[in-house]
Amino acid sequence: MSHFSSAFTAASSVSLPPPSFYVSVSKRSFIYCCSSSQSTTTVVNGKFDGKIVERDEIRFGLPSKGRMAGDTLDLLKDCQLSVKQVNPRQYVAQIPQLSNVEVWFQRPKDIVRKLLSGDLDLGIVGLDTVSEYGRGDEDLIIVHDALKYGDCRLSLAIPKYGIFENINSLKELGQMPRWTVDRPLRVATGFTYLGPKFMQENGLKHVIFSTADGALEAAPAMGIADAILDLVSSGTTLRENNLKEIEGGVVLESQAVLVASRKALIQRKGALDTTHEILERFEAHLRAADQFMVTANMRGSSAEEVAERVLSQPSLSGLQGPTVSPVLCKRDGKVAADYYAIVICVPKKALYKSVQQLRAIGGSGVLISPLTYIFDEETPRWRELLSKLGL
Repeated sequence: MSHFSSAFTAASSVSLPPPSFYVSVSKRSFIYCCSSSQSTTTVVNGKFDGKIVERDEIRFGLPSKGRMAGDTLDLLKDCQLSVKQVNPRQYVAQIPQLSNVEVWFQRPKDIVRKLLSGDLDLGIVGLDTVSEYGRGDEDLIIVHDALKYGDCRLSLAIPKYGIFENINSLKELGQMPRWTVDRPLRVATGFTYLGPKFMQENGLKHVIFSTADGALEAAPAMGIADAILDLVSSGTTLRENNLKEIEGGVVLESQAVLVASRKALIQRKGALDTTHEILERFEAHLRAADQFMVTANMRGSSAEEVAERVLSQPSLSGLQGPTVSPVLCKRDGKVAADYYAIVICVPKKALYKSVQQLRAIGGSGVLISPLTYIFDEETPRWRELLSKLGL
């Protein structure tokens, strides 16, 4: 079910917990190393120490396979940042509009690891992947937290039948007397960091986690687990396997995010400026995605009088108010303005209601146009990023 799960690359070796382990020992250290032909870097307990590796290009990691990969390329294309890949089997590509950027197609969790090791500077992955493999590392900065695709949630699910038939919340699950040191709650998951962390934070003491290959939904029916912790989109697969989500069991709401290395943004030449441009393009496109430009003509005595009528309607205020300009025509040999053109931006969900309100106050010849970009004077996410960097 996971949109963002992947296998380890050959260039990385990882020491992970054994197949099953208790929450009480989930604070063990994780030590692994990442290497590439360009650099050799040691990562200990998820921390990267030292300066970034010297290179001229800025490396941008993108998902290499699956729906996440396609949606990411679509977003970049919509933002006039199309990725040019000479050979579809190559892992390196270019974005012509960003001459200093080198695109690397990677498995999502390897994007996070290589951001930490310094082999990548920017990346797009799911928030669940950042949270699981980044493990709270301060060098990872979420630049944009809502790219509006890859939506899912990391959720705990239990069977609908048997001893769980009347269990509908995490609290009720934790209070079941059958869970003891000798017989703990068995949870199958691929999230061996977030899972134990979530259980600890919610006070569930007798829990053991195991990893499983293939579809986790089969684990309870096979008797090898009592519950599963996995990514859920629509919930259809859970229902078809007689599983249910429970109240309080959602670990994380996830979607695609733009993430960066703090060290790269501060130390690598051009990285911050490039990130600024990518962020502004994303923000402008995503803000415009649900907006329409509405234009109408309205008879009036002055621009102010027409604007007052427009602003009397709750759905016609636009982004900062309506644009009102005279429609000039020639009458009796003189140029006069009997009509005024009204231009406003309207959310898609309020479009028809807005058209009705425009008609009600005398609007006619209403034209609707989709918007491609809305650029603000300065995006709030840019100010937040500078604040995180202490700049």
